[in-house]
Amino acid sequence: MFKRLFSFANAKPIRAPEGVRIYAIGDVHGCADLLNALLERIYDEALKRPSQASALVMLGDYVDRGPRSDAVLQTLVMLKERSPIPVRFLAGNHDDTLLEFLADPQVGETWCEFGGRETLMSYRVTPPARGAEPEAWKAAQVELRAAMPAAHVSFLQGLEEAVTLGDYTFVHAGARPGVPLDQQTRRDRLWIRGEFLNDTRAFEKLIVHGHTPADDPHSDKRRIGVDTGAYATGVLTAVVLEGEERRFLQTRRTAAKGPIAVEDLAA
Repeated sequence: MFKRLFSFANAKPIRAPEGVRIYAIGDVHGCADLLNALLERIYDEALKRPSQASALVMLGDYVDRGPRSDAVLQTLVMLKERSPIPVRFLAGNHDDTLLEFLADPQVGETWCEFGGRETLMSYRVTPPARGAEPEAWKAAQVELRAAMPAAHVSFLQGLEEAVTLGDYTFVHAGARPGVPLDQQTRRDRLWIRGEFLNDTRAFEKLIVHGHTPADDPHSDKRRIGVDTGAYATGVLTAVVLEGEERRFLQTRRTAAKGPIAVEDLAA
């Protein structure tokens, strides 16, 4: 079930903080049903061990592409206010772009090309047609501002760029090789891909990230990737870190509008 991790042969083991189990959930992208099922499993596990600590890290990209960005943000706002375990919420590039559209309607056409259309529709805003005049995007921006609860906007504005717990650093996209983790730019933390994924150099901490979808979660001595493309695959993944051990939890749609299965996987 579990795998021990080492940053180098014969080096110090990579560990979560002593006595703490960490859950980190990858890119939700509007898949409220998968998120709710995964949270139910996580909280069930965490609350069955009241004498031991648990923590949850959300890795960003809560909106776009999937059908219910509005419901996802409502769930996360409620978690922020009422969660019985600590939760840290990271910013993703899609979350940032939604905020950019709320500030500047000219962002709208680009945003909708990579998922914003579904977010608008989740708030009952009709997206302008491709190539629409600027006035149409301004009208959509005004309509979205009126439709989004203030708590959703405030939540997005308060997202963190990175979190470090024990020997792990959690970030949405990754980090630029050769740059200390505390000197990374926001752009790299939220957008980097090839330069991070294709390099082999380890960082001061092992990176846990989302952003780049894959059929299966990735796990090696320098990074853990947990974006399994929930909006397209119907699979949402979390990594579970405790001591030197890691495993994965996944929620999976078993059929269209059917029940959601929860699976416990070895790393």
